[in-house]
Amino acid sequence: MNRLDTGKPARPALKADTQVTTGGRDPQTHHGYVNPPVYHASTQLYRTAQDYIAHNGPYFYGRLGTPTSEALEKAIQEIEGPACAGVALLPSGLAAISTALLSVLKAGDHLLVTDSVYGPARRFCDGVLARFGIATTYYDPLIGDGIANLMQPNTRAIYTEAPGSLTFEMQDIPAIARTAHARGALVLTDNTWATPLHRKVLEHGADLSIQSGTKYLCGHSDTLLGTISANGDTLPLLKDAVYGMGLCVGPDDMNLALRGLRTLAVRLARHQESGLTIARWLDGRSEVLKVLHPALPGDPGHAIWKRDYTGACGLFAIVLKPVPEKAVHAFLNGLSLFGIGVSWGGFESLAIPFDVVDARPATTWTPGGPAVRFHVGLEDVDDLVADLERGFASLAAAL
Repeated sequence: MNRLDTGKPARPALKADTQVTTGGRDPQTHHGYVNPPVYHASTQLYRTAQDYIAHNGPYFYGRLGTPTSEALEKAIQEIEGPACAGVALLPSGLAAISTALLSVLKAGDHLLVTDSVYGPARRFCDGVLARFGIATTYYDPLIGDGIANLMQPNTRAIYTEAPGSLTFEMQDIPAIARTAHARGALVLTDNTWATPLHRKVLEHGADLSIQSGTKYLCGHSDTLLGTISANGDTLPLLKDAVYGMGLCVGPDDMNLALRGLRTLAVRLARHQESGLTIARWLDGRSEVLKVLHPALPGDPGHAIWKRDYTGACGLFAIVLKPVPEKAVHAFLNGLSLFGIGVSWGGFESLAIPFDVVDARPATTWTPGGPAVRFHVGLEDVDDLVADLERGFASLAAAL
């Protein structure tokens, strides 16, 4: 029985807004207080030597779990859906990526990774995994079940990310999963963009679902966190890796994540609404060559988004018509509400330039102009549009 179980009748199936509000909470266990307490804990004391030897009790040592970590894990497990057997918490999104990979790979294995992968994940594969004797092959994110042609006898895992980092290609995860499982390989998916509210990737065939909780889960640009959700087959492997490497998250960060989780549904709805409004507005600008947003009907990945997702978020990109670099810089420098900074998923809007033309070994990305990634925050959309208009005026003045 789970430690949070109280013997009460099982709750009926709940909708997403209710899950994020109630998941992982049991006020009566904590004297009726709505939120679980923040346990700053290392040592766990036992009443007797016999209890210590038998590990009697729900907890053993702070690194291995507290009521605070358990509340967050159970809340995430609930929103991931019935296919989720358990959740691990990590100190950052990249830590979640690297731990997930290490949990299922060993020396001599072969790994397939989407060519649109998050840059630091690529560096981990090409650096750390290569030193451990694990070979990585990158593949076209649009490959679908054609992934079978790249699988080798020792292919142990396929690492997917959809939409693709920066360039927003959509992958057919169910097709990749069917092909992988037929050949004995596992599928790992970075699900940060959608969160489990908008895509339950474990139900679509993924074996491990990875999130940078730094982004929408925490939602306030003040916390670093990663999560890995596992199905029943991969949970023992995941637990062994996390415990074996001594990985854990500080109690205050877990508490901030729990606080952020309670408003995830309403924040994500606003990010989606505002993001689509801004994306459509940009799509009508004469300076814009194209908008990269899978929730737009004209996007190449829209059919997959419509089939597999229940919503979107505030992150997308545009490709400008060809202009000098100084004009792109003038555009960004002319913005005041869109900050220039990495990460995303917080309450504030962001914009950064990017170029991956020379970063991909398996595919050729030819955007046709300079690219800018946007995160649309929680500001008023009219104010954001006015800010972008000022940016475009600065761009024009720099030509």
